[in-house]
Order: sequence, then C-alpha cells, then structure tokens
Amino acid sequence: MAHTGPGHGGTGAFGPVAATLALLTAFAYLLAAARLRRRGDAWPRHRDASFAAGSTALAYALTGPLPGGPFTAHMSQHLTLAMAAPLLLVLARPFTLALRTLPPGPARRALLATARSRLVTWLLFPPLTAVWDLGGLWLLHRTGLLATSHHQPLLNAAIYVHVLVAGSLFTFTVCQLDPVRHRWSPAWRGTTVLAAGWAHAVLAKSLYTAPPPGTTFTPTDLHTASQLMYYGGDLAEIALATVLATQWYATTGRTYRRTPRVTLPDTTTGQRAAAALRNRPGGSQPGWLTSGRLQGGAPQRGR
Repeated sequence: MAHTGPGHGGTGAFGPVAATLALLTAFAYLLAAARLRRRGDAWPRHRDASFAAGSTALAYALTGPLPGGPFTAHMSQHLTLAMAAPLLLVLARPFTLALRTLPPGPARRALLATARSRLVTWLLFPPLTAVWDLGGLWLLHRTGLLATSHHQPLLNAAIYVHVLVAGSLFTFTVCQLDPVRHRWSPAWRGTTVLAAGWAHAVLAKSLYTAPPPGTTFTPTDLHTASQLMYYGGDLAEIALATVLATQWYATTGRTYRRTPRVTLPDTTTGQRAAAALRNRPGGSQPGWLTSGRLQGGAPQRGR
C-alpha cells in the first residue's frame, strides 16, 4: 500500500496547532523588535523579515498543500522543517532579541543561566547535533518508522517535533550567532557540515533506488523526491557554509585590525636628499656624504 503523503491530512491535528504557535511566535518577535526600536536601540529589519519568513514557511509546510506525489510532498516538508525554516529563524537571532528586551529579573537570569549551563554546551556540540539530526532522518527513512507513523498520530507528531528541533539545534550550532557559554571553533563546525552533507547525500541516493520499508511509491515520485532531497540538501549546506565563512572572515578581520602594526623606517627622505646633493651644480659631494652617517659611520674630520 502506498504511504499517504504529508500535507493537510498528513499532520492531523498537530499541524494546525503547530502552525498557529509558529505564527504567534512570529508576532511576538515583531512586537519585541518594535519595542526595541522605540526605546532607541538598533535592530536590523532584515532579521524581522527572516524570522517572519521562517515562521510562515513552517506554518505552510505543516498545513498547506505541497506539490508533487506523496513522497515528493513529504520530502518538501522535510527540507522545510529540518533545513530552510531553522536557518531563517536562526539568522534572526531570537535569543539575542529576548536578552535585549527582557527586563532585569528572574526570567532574564533564568535564560542566561540556561544558555551558560554545561548541559547546553554539550547539547550544542557540533557532531552530536549532526547525529541527532541526520541519525533521525536515517531512522525515519531506512526503517519501518515512516510507514508506522502514518497510522499513529502521536508518533507522527513526535517525528515532526524531532525533525524541527534537531534541525534547529544543528543550524544554531553551526551558525552560533547568538551568545552562548562556549563557541566551538570554525574547524569543528565546518567539518561537521561536510560530514552531515555527505550523510544526507548518501541517504538521498539510497532512496532513489529503494523506498522506505513498508511503503510503496511510483518510480517517478520516488526519483523526484530523492533528487529534491539531494539537491535541496546541497543548497542548505551551501547556505550554512556561507554563514560560517562570513562569520569567520569577520572575526579574523577584527583580530587583524587589533594587531599592532610595525612601522618601518622611512628612508625616502634621506634618499631624496642624497640625490639632490649628487645633482647639485658642480656634481661634487661633500666628504661626510660618502664617509659619514648615510653609510653607517660617523662623519670623518679632516686632518
């Protein structure tokens, strides 16, 4: 039996509830940003647009009709929930906005304590977030989990939550735009992006030849979905690499500007003076020029 594709019917009651929460969160973000600007603080408007776009994409992926066959629609949903929406949300720096808008008090202290805790530090360890993200996708598509979840609404909702949370953690860890206790080096994050891209591409290629166990899709639907997963994953990973490279370039540029520069002695003035003396009328040079300080010795006195 063919697995029914996700979309309006694929998310059950979870889809509309999650979509409503996403839109309400976007509204709260825009209100907080407006409040920040009213008190005279700067907050780029492109971050507002990024968060609104991410929330809208998330809401549409959970409730709207998606193009293509059942498996192609499922893959479109996967790319949106696990890659596109998390990247747009993370680029908006919601954690930084919350810290800047919350007044001093228990809520702000609790948020800071959470961000600086050892648990969060290890939860944001790049290889670990990649395992949670890509491992979940392999488990979903290379076992009977996808077919089973179609008949169990609670399991289906749990899978959606895992895909979104794992994708957001992975994206947050790679970008590291918000302040956290420990910032992993670009080497850790860049290597993780490469490894995750490889695992994602291998999964997409395996789906081109064999559907998830317990499901049956037409060859056209299966091939279109796997190609969408392959190339869509490449685009998402290129976007992550671009954010990482931009951040690294900005950091090294600031370090370079803070590094004191060594000023070399300017010999141009002495050279011009020597040339002027050589070219003066008569063409003769004083004795101190040939035996004095310009050659490293003291001026010689005549006897």
